[in-house]
Amino acid sequence: MPTTKIQGHDFYYESTGEGDPILFLHGLGSSSIDWEFQIPAFARSHRVIAMDVRGHGRSAKPAGPYTVKQMAADAVALLEQLGAVPAHIVGLSMGGMIAFQMAVDAPQAVRSLTIVNSGPEMILRTPEQKAGIEARYTIVRTQGMRALAKIVAGPLFPNPDQAALRQRFEDQVAGNDPEAYLAALGAINGWSVTDRIGAIGCPVLIVASDQDYTPVEWKHFYAAQIPGARVVVLNDSRHAAPLDQPEQLNRAVAEFLGSAVLRRS
Repeated sequence: MPTTKIQGHDFYYESTGEGDPILFLHGLGSSSIDWEFQIPAFARSHRVIAMDVRGHGRSAKPAGPYTVKQMAADAVALLEQLGAVPAHIVGLSMGGMIAFQMAVDAPQAVRSLTIVNSGPEMILRTPEQKAGIEARYTIVRTQGMRALAKIVAGPLFPNPDQAALRQRFEDQVAGNDPEAYLAALGAINGWSVTDRIGAIGCPVLIVASDQDYTPVEWKHFYAAQIPGARVVVLNDSRHAAPLDQPEQLNRAVAEFLGSAVLRRS
């Protein structure tokens, strides 16, 4: 099991393949298993790195609070230790937030940016949004991770033929350390780098599922603030696009990476 020390804590990562490096960053309450359909596909042409971020999976779960800035620094440190700077960064949900933070804090480490069902901020603006996040805190503290996992997994994989994915995702979320999960939730709650995305200079792809939590229109709105950013919409897909539409996602990312390499060559 490959691990490395970053800021005194053990971080789990996987590294396979050869070529230009790609770092995959998973979502809240998940792990590098988010990318099981991407790792073998891209390892045929790239060096693929996937890490379990702070508080998740097989990485250390230090006491909080956590910040997105801290998680981004962890990811940059891993890339530097592996001699994989600059890398193409692909981030899902919370991983997309970490990727944005990397792009604005350490642009020298980021060759291109692919953001999957995420954005440059998580500012709760409506009573419904605030209530949804507060409900997560309450459920974890009063009923435990399994109760939250059931609530989260159902809408992600609602179809009968997704039963196995739904159960596996539920089990994965249920296995989280509650305090580490809440520390990560606290890190993204209120986070924003929206005022800095106009300075991002690397190629940027925004991947939006047509049935994601946040509307496609919002992704177009913030993408317009990033020079040269493009938006690709995945059909019949919800928030966990790497799992529910892996072929569509892989095709979009592969086409983008090909063009990103050409732009930098």
